Amino acid sequence: MSQFDIIPPETIKSGDATDAYFDRTVETLEYADRNPQVVAEITADQFPTGQFELLAGIKDAAHLLEGLPIDVDALPEGTLFDGGPVVQIEGNYLDFARYETALLGFLSHASGIATNALRARRAAPDSLVLSFGTRHVHPSIAAVVERSALLADLDGFSHVAAGDVIEREASGTMPHALMICFGRGNQEEAWQAFDAAVDKDVPRATLCDTYSDEVDEVRRAAEALGDALDSVRLDTTSSRRGDFRHIVREVQWELDANGYEDVDVFASGGITPEKMRELRDVVDGFGVGGYISNADPVDFALDIVEVEGELTAKRGKLSGKKQVYRTDDGGHHITLASQDESPNGDALLEPLIRDGEVVRDFDLDTAIEHARVDVDRTGFPRIDEETA
Repeated sequence: MSQFDIIPPETIKSGDATDAYFDRTVETLEYADRNPQVVAEITADQFPTGQFELLAGIKDAAHLLEGLPIDVDALPEGTLFDGGPVVQIEGNYLDFARYETALLGFLSHASGIATNALRARRAAPDSLVLSFGTRHVHPSIAAVVERSALLADLDGFSHVAAGDVIEREASGTMPHALMICFGRGNQEEAWQAFDAAVDKDVPRATLCDTYSDEVDEVRRAAEALGDALDSVRLDTTSSRRGDFRHIVREVQWELDANGYEDVDVFASGGITPEKMRELRDVVDGFGVGGYISNADPVDFALDIVEVEGELTAKRGKLSGKKQVYRTDDGGHHITLASQDESPNGDALLEPLIRDGEVVRDFDLDTAIEHARVDVDRTGFPRIDEETA
């Protein structure tokens, strides 16, 4: 029995991380000596709805399918999609049937997290925004959370082991536990000990709401650390916040009035895009937790749309191999791949795997930049999303 309830990577790669009915399907098709050549597509919505989502998880999907005798096309990681296929698989069905469960999981979870991270990013485009939510999820997927958050152009993240996986350095300063270990009334001692102990490359960001009024603790932190103080963080429990915007403005006023104009104010704890829009003109940075890490997965499904060259589909799905375009006006357009005429714009489905070999690189910085460009092209978020 495993010590932790974690399915190991080798089990996922083998295809054993699957739903039982795929095992039954393989058994039945092999008994019937039936293994058709198919085209299968992964979609969330069949037609555009005007609500874009950010595609993530393509790197993991590619490595899952690597080595199988199939061809795969996919949208580039970091593409905003609105209907139509994001991944397209061609091959004999039995060669990839048992991988559907893990494949959808890789794409669904990462894309949901990336989409909410992008909504947070767009809610405060000029602010520092960090991902603080890995404490809300199983530790085995911490790197998925943090990589998806960075894909959406967030400025940083908190999870140390995730940083080791994605080769980025985690950030963070102090929790309430540190303050409490020094005892009530000894906040200055805690801040000064942190300043003395921690590497100078780490920003001096003091937590200023543990025992007393936020304005009082901010003033005391500034006096205790002086010019070394970079920022103050307010993480007050929502039940004690009152008019949080007014509290932040008081803090900013006192900092400015006492000669600490360069000290930033950072807010965390229950932060959502709505709260970010409310505070972004008075707060310099945000730590966003559960809104990102607990995002609903995108409801992807995999469907066969061609069998032995014949168009087919289950009820409610669109038959035939397709292509997806980013139109010149920033729209998302879907056509049959066999159509001679295409709209003005760029075809988005590109080679990912050819005869089992991955033919694409997965540089995170390139994907982040791709997402930035696509945000500008599509106008994400739409007006109705901004005001929802």
